[in-house]
Amino acid sequence: MVLRKFCAGTEHAKVREQLEGLCERVEMEYNDDNNSNNNSDDKFLLEETVLKSITSGFFYNVAKFGRSGEYQTTKQPKTVYIHPSSVLAKEEEPPPWVIYFELALTSKEYMRQVAPIEPAWLMEIAPHYYQESDVQDNQKKKKMPKQQRGK
Repeated sequence: MVLRKFCAGTEHAKVREQLEGLCERVEMEYNDDNNSNNNSDDKFLLEETVLKSITSGFFYNVAKFGRSGEYQTTKQPKTVYIHPSSVLAKEEEPPPWVIYFELALTSKEYMRQVAPIEPAWLMEIAPHYYQESDVQDNQKKKKMPKQQRGK
């Protein structure tokens, strides 16, 4: 499922084959998502592990969904959009945080190969790059108190 969200078309099959080969090489059991015998907790753990692995390689390509209904990149803020061909572009409720492989500039700047992530992973994976303030939810940030006017 994760690979289908991150990769499109034939890329999904190629990535899956590579993962199968890597698992075989390190003598790790490969669990196919289509296998009905797999436990749903195992699938979730596998999905989270794959997404964390992708995040560790592309931690600098992160965008957060803003109040304006558009995504903003985190470190060098600019407005970006999920590419219309992405599976995530068709979801009713967009994920609050995403990681992307590349940006494509057409009439807008589009993120390609997009996957949802958890912001806490960024501090876990790249504490040298992200600060707590980078990954806090805007709603959780404390507002500055109003200055008291002199008498």
